[in-house]
This record gives sequence, structure tokens and C-alpha cells, in this order.
Amino acid sequence: MFKVLTSGTFLQGFFFNYKKFHLKLFSLGNNLYIRGKVQKTDYGLQIVNPVKSEPNGEIVPIYKDSSIEDAILKHINYENLKLSGLPYRIINPILNMHRYPDDEIVKHLEVHGEFPKDILYSLKFVEAFYYITNMQKSNIEYLPLQKLDGDVEDWIESLPFQLTGDQKRTVAEIKKDMSGDIAMRRVVVGDVGSGKTMVILASMVIASKHKSALMAPTSILAEQLFEEAQKFLPEELKIVLLTSKTSKKEKLDDFDVLIGTNAILYRELPEIPLIIVDEQHRFGTKHRNRLEELVKSGEKRPHFIQLSATPIPRTQAMINGSVIKTSLIEETPFKKDIDTEIIFSKHFPELLEKIRDEISKNNQILLIYPLVEESEKINYQSLEESEGYWRSNFQNVYVTHGKDKEKESVLKEFRESGDILLATTVVEVGISLPRLTVIVIVGAERLGLATLHQLRGRVSRTGLKGYCYLYTKAKASESIKRLKDFSKTTNGFDIASMDLKNRKGGDIVKGVKQSGDTFQWLNMASDIDVIEDVLTHQNKGLKE
Repeated sequence: MFKVLTSGTFLQGFFFNYKKFHLKLFSLGNNLYIRGKVQKTDYGLQIVNPVKSEPNGEIVPIYKDSSIEDAILKHINYENLKLSGLPYRIINPILNMHRYPDDEIVKHLEVHGEFPKDILYSLKFVEAFYYITNMQKSNIEYLPLQKLDGDVEDWIESLPFQLTGDQKRTVAEIKKDMSGDIAMRRVVVGDVGSGKTMVILASMVIASKHKSALMAPTSILAEQLFEEAQKFLPEELKIVLLTSKTSKKEKLDDFDVLIGTNAILYRELPEIPLIIVDEQHRFGTKHRNRLEELVKSGEKRPHFIQLSATPIPRTQAMINGSVIKTSLIEETPFKKDIDTEIIFSKHFPELLEKIRDEISKNNQILLIYPLVEESEKINYQSLEESEGYWRSNFQNVYVTHGKDKEKESVLKEFRESGDILLATTVVEVGISLPRLTVIVIVGAERLGLATLHQLRGRVSRTGLKGYCYLYTKAKASESIKRLKDFSKTTNGFDIASMDLKNRKGGDIVKGVKQSGDTFQWLNMASDIDVIEDVLTHQNKGLKE
């Protein structure tokens, strides 16, 4: 170890591979120019393994790996960055950081611990630019099996209610795409209760001169959609329901609209120019690809619509929209009136009183438990442990969970004649319970905000006053704050942005990583201005 005085400050030097020549080189009184990595420690500034240098008046970044430094010198120059499509206003700060750092950049790093704003913005821009560009390269366009342009406007006017502005806009986007020369691929994202079913039916009307098929994740959801289709689609359309119960001897060729579960994947299908997948996140990529493969013809593909009730942040929608067309349905046909409240053990008597009151009004109660069986790792009662209490104190109590082979029949029976349903998050999506007014989520702090929102969305489906109780034993202020923030809004898109801040971005387009650090600099929860800037720059480049 040695000490040197630089600019009035002592700097300690350390060698981890000490050699004899270091004594001679760094002897007392020598006047040297040295370079190395400077670190702040509890004992002051330290420089590790310094080497003798020549004065050149430049501040040069030092990289741990010499190969990185070589790559920087070879590739990070104006010509290469310009060829990649980056604008000069972004190139200049990147070059200043890597190739020509000055005193101001170094001082800003020392004082603030981060790069100046122009460099930081450029780093975010570059990350977003390359991510979006690479995703766009993988987007292959195909010819459609058929151009679809059925009259949907008269059908919309014939409905006994008015569609929302978002519903009408989405239908118009779908019709425009399906009448074009490229097979449409569109994701429709609608909040719970936003009326995605009517968008599905409108799309089928547009395709009514040909065939369309819809795949739903469960039999009960497929049956609900079948009932809605029979109720609202034109009478002349033949609608067929296909589930695991459908006879395999029945041929699937005489239909206009086919609605079913993944049983569709294992049947021989005719040419179907429009494929719709509801609750698309419940299916794997293999399922969706298999359905598309079944109905394609050579290089031609069907128009493809995927729907999801899991709202996404606007930043994610913008990036998705640059790769695959995306429609957001944020409006709802009617405003849901749901009170959300955090409760603890001391509130149980009041909760019981509320449950009895709602049952007396012929309304239904849903209790969500974090696990089916008792566990030492989780400090909450399980479904099995709680069942005895509810059955001994209330009538018409039903129980189901993810491993229950009879869960769909249990849900159907509960919908018609039940008072209380004990379940796990198996009811997160799909089931429609018109009389459900109260949901109690046990161990709410253990669930993601998106899941909490989906569960709360089971309540107040028909305009009834709803109540969502978040039962927790959590003591950490961060967990409670998160639940309080959730309680303040019922807007799924706002909640999705909150969720994104908590879990980070993940791989938002490919869906390979559901959370974590896809980006080092870009903040998907707040850098919407950067995303807008990148997309505007790309669109400008395409026009030029």
C-alpha cells in the first residue's frame, strides 16, 4: 500500500499482485502519472493496481475487460451508430460517454452518482430502440385466407344497448385490418367488465360470409360465450359448441361460428378465415400455433385475434403495438361500484355480519384462500381447514380449487343455488356470477396486483353494489402501502402500471420473462416519453 497527495486529497494505492519493481517505481518523492480504478471507501479514496501512465490531458474510461474496450473503439463511432438508425441527438451523448468523456461528466458522476440527464436519456432511448427494432424484425406478414368485410354497422345499431366508444373504435380497427391484404394479428386488451364479448361477436359478424372460430380456456367460459352468441348474433348464422363432451363422431364442417375449448385442436377443421382466442394468456404458444396450423392454407393465414382481461401499462401497449397491433378497451358499459377495504383478524365479527346481510338479500359471497391444504410455511388457514367452520355456520356452501376435477360443475351449481363459495384463485377469470357482491381474499399481500384486480372483477358484474375485503396478517409497511394503493382505484390499467413498478418490466413482448431486469436503464413504469420518442423516430424514418 502507498499514499499519494493529489489535488489536496490523499489517495491510497493497493496492489493485489505485488512485485519488487513496485518499490522502485513508487518510491518516496517520485513524480508520476498513474491510472487505475478509483473507489470510495470508509477510509477515503483508493486506487487499485495502478499503473504508470503518460500525461495526455484526456479523461479515458477504463473497462474491466480489455476486450470491451477494444469493442468500444471499433464499433462505437458516429458512422456505425448512424447506420443503426439512431438520431444524432442520441449518438452525441453516447459518444461523449464512451469515447470523449469530459470533466463535467466525471464531476456529475462524483456528485450525483449517475450520468447527466442527456446521457441517461440516450441510454434509455438506445435500449428501447434496439429492443423494439429486434422484435419488429421477427414479425412476419402473411396473405389472408380471405378478406373479411361483412356489414357490422347495422348489427351494432340493432343491439338493445349502445357500445362504448372504445368498443366501437376496436371493432372499426378490426374491420379495417381484416379487409386488407395482410392477415391481421391483433391483441385486444380489455379491463374486467369492459365488454370484450361484444367485440368478439362483432368480429364474427364481419366474418359472417365465411367461417370463424373461438377458443376459450374452460368449458364453462365456452358455454357462456356460446349463450351470448346465440342471444346476439344474427339468427341465420349457425353456431356450434365444441367441448370435451362433444361426440367425436360429429363432423365439424357445417357451421358459421365455432365456439369451443382446446378440444378444437384435436379435430379436423375446414378453412376458417378468422380465429379468436379468448383469455389468451391461459393458453401456451403451442396451443395458439397449433390452432393456426390447423386452418392455414399454404402461405396464407387466418386473421387472428387474441383477447385478454389482464390490463397492461400504456408503455407496454405502445411497444406491443409496434410489433403486433394492440387495442385497449378502457371504458366500461357501466361504472362498477366496489368498495375495497383492508381487514385484519379484529374485523372478523363485522365481516360475518356483512356476509349474513348480503345473503339475506339473495346475494353471493366468495372467499379466496391461498392454499388448499395446511402448510407450515404459510401463516394462513387453508381451504380444507376453513371448510368446517363455514359449513357449520352457513347453508349452501360450495368448495372448489384448481385440482378439483369437478370444479366447473361446482361453479355452475354455485351460480344457480349457492350462498358461499370457498375457492382458490381458480375463479380468477372466466366465470360469470351475476349475484356475487362480496369477495374476501385471504393473505391478499401474497398476490400480485393484477391477480387481485382479476379476483375483485368477479364482483358487481351486473351493477350491484360490491365489496372487496383484503384480509392480511402482514405487518411490513411496504406490503400494507401496496394494498392501500390498490384499494384507491378500480382502473385496471392504473393497477397494471402500479404492478409494473413493483415487479419490474420482464420481457413484455415475448413473455419469456414475466418479471425482472429486461432493461438496465429504461423504466417501463415511467419512461413513456422515451417510448413515444423512439416510435416517432422510427415512423419518421419509414416515411423518409
